[in-house]
Amino acid sequence: MLRSLLLDHIHDPEASWSCGRFGAIAEFHRDPDEQVEISIEPSITAATSRGAIRLDVLPDVRPVAYETITSCIETWGQGVVLCLPQETAAMSGRTVVTELGPDRDAVRPQDRDAILFDVGLGGTQADICVRSDDPETIALLRAACGQPMMQNVALAHRLPALSPHRVFCSRMGRVEVYQPIPAPDGKSPEGPHTHVLPRLLAHGRLNAATVPVPDGWLAGMSLFPAHPLMRSDGERTSFDAARYRAFQALMDRFGDPALVAGKQAAFAGSHEDIADSDERRHAIGFRIGQRQQPWLRSAIAADS
Repeated sequence: MLRSLLLDHIHDPEASWSCGRFGAIAEFHRDPDEQVEISIEPSITAATSRGAIRLDVLPDVRPVAYETITSCIETWGQGVVLCLPQETAAMSGRTVVTELGPDRDAVRPQDRDAILFDVGLGGTQADICVRSDDPETIALLRAACGQPMMQNVALAHRLPALSPHRVFCSRMGRVEVYQPIPAPDGKSPEGPHTHVLPRLLAHGRLNAATVPVPDGWLAGMSLFPAHPLMRSDGERTSFDAARYRAFQALMDRFGDPALVAGKQAAFAGSHEDIADSDERRHAIGFRIGQRQQPWLRSAIAADS
């Protein structure tokens, strides 16, 4: 089932992926008409001129589907976090810049001689790395080895302009980003990109509070299937009932039963007091159901 889930979505250009931790995330997106090379053996990979992803199908991976309340009252968030037991998922935990040598695990063959450096921001579940074959960039990173990245002024100042590849790794794969790093006051580019936010890293969290990672598990990668109201570039679109049904099937199989029950209570017309609910996840599901119900009614009316 896991392999089918990953294969279905690696072929869907409207699906997005991420790897990393709270405050340091690499995202992989691609356009429907963008040239892509997809391989399914031995690992599942997809590569474009802007970035790449590799997914390793491990026997212990546990998909957890979830929905979240967003700031826009007409919509909601959704995703599938890919979890491993803590003892399996743990990465290096490096806290200083460290040279790792040639990146033999790079998705594209032409990148496998470039030098990989862990910049020491990954926490438990991810290694946050950069990769380069540029002598100036390599020299800058070697000079910073053994130091925390955020305390090296020269590295923090010069690295964005040099824009090495960003390579975020977990036990079940990696996301690689080839696009330039935007200026501090710039906007993240469309397609694959990274976010490294010191303010969020300072919280020491591994995941956002809205992501339901089970106790004893870690999540290094996430899948974001096509949303019924949002395109992969974040723009709103008309309600897509087929996308909605597809994700609800994932919720039924991999979601929190309490959240699903809360949604069903909303669909059934329950008037329960959300604030007094005994189960937080049930209450969240109830609120999400309230948001989804008008769209479902409109879809039913359009089909009738």
